[in-house]
Amino acid sequence: MKNSALSTEVTMYSDEDQQNYEDWMASLPEELWDVPLSSLAIPGSHDAMSYSLDINSPLIRSESDTFRLLDGIFYCLTRPAIYRWSTTQEKGIVEQLSEGIRYFDLRIAHKPYDPSNELYFTHVIYTHLTVVETLWAIASWLESHSKEVVILACSHFEGLTEKLHEHLIFSLKKIFGSKLCPHKETVVTLRGLWALGYQVLLSYDDQSAARHQVLWPGIPYWWANQNTASGVVSYLDWQKDMGRPDGFFVSGLNLTADRSYIALHPHQSLQTLTLANWKELRPWLEEQVPGPHSNNLNIIAGDFIGPVPFCPLVINLNRKLLRQQKMDQRTLKAEED
Repeated sequence: MKNSALSTEVTMYSDEDQQNYEDWMASLPEELWDVPLSSLAIPGSHDAMSYSLDINSPLIRSESDTFRLLDGIFYCLTRPAIYRWSTTQEKGIVEQLSEGIRYFDLRIAHKPYDPSNELYFTHVIYTHLTVVETLWAIASWLESHSKEVVILACSHFEGLTEKLHEHLIFSLKKIFGSKLCPHKETVVTLRGLWALGYQVLLSYDDQSAARHQVLWPGIPYWWANQNTASGVVSYLDWQKDMGRPDGFFVSGLNLTADRSYIALHPHQSLQTLTLANWKELRPWLEEQVPGPHSNNLNIIAGDFIGPVPFCPLVINLNRKLLRQQKMDQRTLKAEED
């Protein structure tokens, strides 16, 4: 992608466009290399690994006994519904990286009664893919995209003992090695990360993180818990009015259906719900402005990032930072004169 891509309005989304965003960080104008990552617009993937859900796996430990009973009795009905409404992505992890996703919501768990140290991802049920093989795939992709930086947000950790936490952290350090940016780096910019060879910011939402310099704390996620675009937008606007947090944070552009909604809409899925609401979500997304101010956004996460032009729209919000820089320069020059 050429630098001029950021000054071009996104009006359509094709296979060619997808290729253009594979190295979007490397292609940002130099004026943005010194902007903190927490002030850039970064596309994120909500429940990034749900494309790999195993419909036949056990329910996660935190599900209620009542739901477990229903799942046992009406398995043929509950499992297709669970799969339809728990799947938030259809593209694999490498495809998401190539689309331009740079923040990954990774929910990690250990299966009940599993004697091994193997860990999986979860969203109501467990994935086919293991955590370790997925992380190796990310590391391999980063090797051939040396100026791209990812934020991996590890959370939930259902069923992980202290021993399993240490096993996971050891694996993370082994897989990413010198690519891991330590938490001591208070101001993180692309220029600074490139100079030091850092490509991975690892958020670990557990008290175990305090013992390891390469682990960052949990990143706040604005979750609307709404099944309509208007509900999501109202919630996010309310959060913006309250003011953005310091540092990294996520605005969740994802819809959520509760069990009563799912029961009343047996022929729908999270994907049909998401795509039906995209027409209303898109104008709100296009109006957003990244930056450090109280009403600015940073990471914006969504579901089904492939069928809609989610990544290009988020990435192109960074054009507004360039315009703001020019306005600030003109203001400063006028004051000096």
